[in-house]
Amino acid sequence: MKHIQKEKIGKYIIKIYNDDPIDPRGNDNLGTMVCFHTRYSLGDKHNYNHKDYKDWEQMKKAIIRNENAGVILPLYLYDHSGITMNTTGFSCRWDSGQVGWIYISKQKMLEEYGGKYVTKKLKERVVEYLVNEVEEYDQYLTGEAYGYKIFKKGKNGKKEEFDSCWGYNEQEYCLSEARGVVAYYVENNKEKIDV
Repeated sequence: MKHIQKEKIGKYIIKIYNDDPIDPRGNDNLGTMVCFHTRYSLGDKHNYNHKDYKDWEQMKKAIIRNENAGVILPLYLYDHSGITMNTTGFSCRWDSGQVGWIYISKQKMLEEYGGKYVTKKLKERVVEYLVNEVEEYDQYLTGEAYGYKIFKKGKNGKKEEFDSCWGYNEQEYCLSEARGVVAYYVENNKEKIDV
């Protein structure tokens, strides 16, 4: 496996690699994604059929009614040499369009966040959370998955791997975590780093 980024810190070498992305929809998510596409299986399993509705607005009303949705956001897909998803839409009308909705029921909102009523403040908080869920799913769709390996020179002068971690969605965050591990080892072993 070839690394995509390398950084040397004293006797330590950090290498960043591409990892196999894991579908975050298999996790315990707050939102439910109801998606439709002829070529891709997107979002979560559901019992909705797009042919039962004349347009997206009619489907939205049905989801709100059937699921007692407290928050519902549109899902848009851009499909050109790969796919990417968001809740705000894309400027290219030829290769993009709406593919569904992400929603959360009022009951689930109250179970997760507490309280007796769905307030405006709670809705704003949940909207932000659902947008983050879509961003995480987009990272999966675009193949953003990274891991690191940390090497150091051993007593025999050869490079030895001594730490690694996988499953990061952002390359810069992965590198930052690896730097933190190196800093921990340097501090605990009272090592000096030549910069």
